Amino acid sequence: MTNDRSGLTRDLGLAGLAATGICAMLGAAINVIPFMIHRSAPGIGPWVLPAYLAAALPAVLAALAYAGLGSAMPRAGGSYVYASRSLGPFWGFVASFSQWFGLSIAIGVVSYVLVTFLRDLAFALGSPDTAVLLETGPYRVGIALGFLWIFVLVNIRGLQLYERILVPMMVLMFLLGGLVIVGGFAFDHADFAAALPAGEALPPEPESPFRLLPFLAATVLLFSSFIGFDAIAQAGGEAKRPRRTIPLAIGIAVATVGGFYFLFTAAVYHAVPWQFVAGEAQLRDLTAPGLLATLLPTWATTAILGGAAVALINDLPAMLLAVSRMVFAWAGDGIFPKGLAAVHPRFHTPWAALLMSGAVASMGILGSHFAGDFFLGIDILVIGMLANFGLICLCLIVLPRRNPALARRVTLFGPVGRVAVGVSGVALLGLFFVLHVHKDLTTERAAWYFHSTPVWLLVVGAASVIVLVKLAALRRTPGGTDRIFGMLPPA
Repeated sequence: MTNDRSGLTRDLGLAGLAATGICAMLGAAINVIPFMIHRSAPGIGPWVLPAYLAAALPAVLAALAYAGLGSAMPRAGGSYVYASRSLGPFWGFVASFSQWFGLSIAIGVVSYVLVTFLRDLAFALGSPDTAVLLETGPYRVGIALGFLWIFVLVNIRGLQLYERILVPMMVLMFLLGGLVIVGGFAFDHADFAAALPAGEALPPEPESPFRLLPFLAATVLLFSSFIGFDAIAQAGGEAKRPRRTIPLAIGIAVATVGGFYFLFTAAVYHAVPWQFVAGEAQLRDLTAPGLLATLLPTWATTAILGGAAVALINDLPAMLLAVSRMVFAWAGDGIFPKGLAAVHPRFHTPWAALLMSGAVASMGILGSHFAGDFFLGIDILVIGMLANFGLICLCLIVLPRRNPALARRVTLFGPVGRVAVGVSGVALLGLFFVLHVHKDLTTERAAWYFHSTPVWLLVVGAASVIVLVKLAALRRTPGGTDRIFGMLPPA
């Protein structure tokens, strides 16, 4: 059904919504971060799995906040709508722009990292020359840009094509990813040591007592693995029966991905000693399939690499959907140029917002290449999402006072539950934010722009100045900002 006011269509069912969240969460996070964590948080040692569990807690609180607010305000650009109708238009923009910028850069990072899996696949298939070629700058950047813009076009083409591609690929991703779990638990450290090439020996396991600061640093970074369920909220304007399906899809996505993450990571460390992973992470980019290639036959390694590539590819359409709907919502409220709210007359998708988001994601690809370390993009994603999730949890506390009618539409929990989730989420996510900023600013970098905090502050600050000017102009219109932000945008 097409809405004459917004131009969007409510074509996404529960399967499509859940797949959007799951595919936005799974990808580089599961295949790279649990192993490259030893480079970014040296000293974590064997404590990666406990850090994963600790990272899940603030994500669950944020998911509850999103699910509750989604049941009350199911509109395109979910997080912006939630925050602008709860905290006011300026803080609504800050919350969602932090998310948009972080996710847009992350889309570029995912596109860039995807080539690493193609490199490993070439090695597994016995083509080292191709693998070396894929590491060269023009090829790596060109292939990454190609994948990104293919899925920009897929998103423009419409939700039916989007869902027909995403759901089957999600199933394939789980089937091939399951080979990692089976293969990892089928071998142990002794098997890995025996399988090393002649002349190579497994380093002895060093003393590794629990150390709080490296553990917290790793936990904050692993928190990025649980980012993505929020993509479901951004599709609120295109969900069927949204007040029911949005909270349910968020719950399905978080529970499914959380369980899969833990089994996947545990399986790899069951087969590959952590001290080997920590040492190799300082020398090269690691992936789960690359680590298990020593133990598995070529066909199994190839299948696992294919599953990893599918997981990364699945990130792109889901994340592009999310970021484009935020741009669409900003433009619809008049705080961004109205042209960015343009909807394709045939496919009913926000094509202008998708093109803008693709352009920013392309900057993420170039930034990852010239920085020489894709963790800068991940750090920007983490700081942006921590700010966003904290403000979304604050919405649960403020909404009943600012807009009681909308607060009564929350179906997931009552007033006491809203306050409990909101206060706990703000406190824990605020702690994570402080820890992340401290780690970022105290880590030595080659230049200031390799620190995520000043980059995030600079970009969000510049965008906020522009929006403040737009809001000042809106206040001078009949009815002022209350006319726009006192009610929900078109369904």
